[in-house]
Amino acid sequence: MADGWRWDETLFEGTAAHYERGRLPYAPGYAGTLAAALGLDGRSRLLDVGCGPGIVTLATAPFVGEAIGLDPDPGMLAEARRRAERRGVRNVRWVAGRAEDLPGDLGVFQAVVFAQSFHWTDRDRVAATVLRMLPPGGAFVHIGEVQGPPPPVYGEIGELVRRYLGPVRRAGRGVLVNGTPGREDLVLARAGFGAAERVVVPAGETVTRTADDLVAWTFSRSDAAPHLFGDRLAAFEHDLRALLGEGAFPERLPATEIRIWRPMPHTYAHVHTEEADDAQ
Repeated sequence: MADGWRWDETLFEGTAAHYERGRLPYAPGYAGTLAAALGLDGRSRLLDVGCGPGIVTLATAPFVGEAIGLDPDPGMLAEARRRAERRGVRNVRWVAGRAEDLPGDLGVFQAVVFAQSFHWTDRDRVAATVLRMLPPGGAFVHIGEVQGPPPPVYGEIGELVRRYLGPVRRAGRGVLVNGTPGREDLVLARAGFGAAERVVVPAGETVTRTADDLVAWTFSRSDAAPHLFGDRLAAFEHDLRALLGEGAFPERLPATEIRIWRPMPHTYAHVHTEEADDAQ
């Protein structure tokens, strides 16, 4: 987790309803690319940790026998269930919980996926647990965006958020003085995973975003979750809409980066030998 920050249940409170409109989509075809890279088939099981409103869970569901979305936020899980129902997806299951609650009784998965959520966890603990949940050939997967220079309007929105919430990034009831941690490669190496395989799925299409889209984007973020503004929420939204006006905001869709880590053979064998001994 980030230095000096402790998770609490308000981290994404109230943001779920804004995700579908506010967040840019992953690159077209990324789920099929992931399925091919992992050799997923109709019998595979996939776990999406920190699934939010089920964006990745639902996209990957057609390629597996069962997909499970895990998230601690009830609003996110309610939105995920609604999206699954609208799409008629039946091979998904939604589970309330944090990554630190794993393995629970969820079983073994061919892929355990973190779509821009791993940095919110106790990473060393979670990586070690995931290692024990993978069968031979299983993988720890991180999905993210290949970030380019953001349009200037995002900086202007950030300045407005700071005017209301202070100069240090908010996250639930706490703040992120040094931002969220990186270097997942070091964390996964400590847990016993090998070097990452990196796959980039191109996008590049330019879309035009409206003021409503960018308001939704703002309220979909942990550092600008609606509840953080308290009784100043209406005033903030008024100022945000005044900033955006009636403008149209072109934005290039980012490429999607998929990083895949598989357990080192000697580590995997050692861990599962220990588990067998413990079971006796």
